[in-house]
Amino acid sequence: SVKTDTYTVSAHAEGVIQLPRTGHTKCYNAAGNEIIPCAGTGQDGELQKGVAWPNPRFTSGAGTEVNCMIDNMTGLMWPKNGNLWSGAMTWNDAIGYPRTLTLCGHSDWRLPNVNELESLVNASQSDPATWLNTQGFTDVQSAYYWSSTTYAGNTDSANLHTQSPPPAR
Repeated sequence: SVKTDTYTVSAHAEGVIQLPRTGHTKCYNAAGNEIIPCAGTGQDGELQKGVAWPNPRFTSGAGTEVNCMIDNMTGLMWPKNGNLWSGAMTWNDAIGYPRTLTLCGHSDWRLPNVNELESLVNASQSDPATWLNTQGFTDVQSAYYWSSTTYAGNTDSANLHTQSPPPAR
């Protein structure tokens, strides 16, 4: 069942979780390439279900955390620099790299999973990297970022995500 701004999810135990809004404000035809009027479509652009995003969405760290951003929606900490490695790397390198970091006074960094990366996307923006760079991040690339999530069809592969900064804490 759906409650206003809250989705109830039952699995092994009952509980209420609050899912954020997707940020979608437009609706599309079945081919997904043409904007149409939202009324009656049942798409996210019409319904706007979910919890409103906090304002501000991100807060710059202070003191030893000055080079990090705090996501006020998820509670995750992200490096301000979206391109710490400054280049391409394999998935195995990407998995291990965060463990070598001491950043913002912390040394327990890890590669984020695909859901954590996806949580950074503002679907109302045409270029999530540009939007993140206006939110206090720097050097976020309009490129692919590795996640720690393996691909179900082949666990030797991993999910890639576009336009989001690495690693999470």
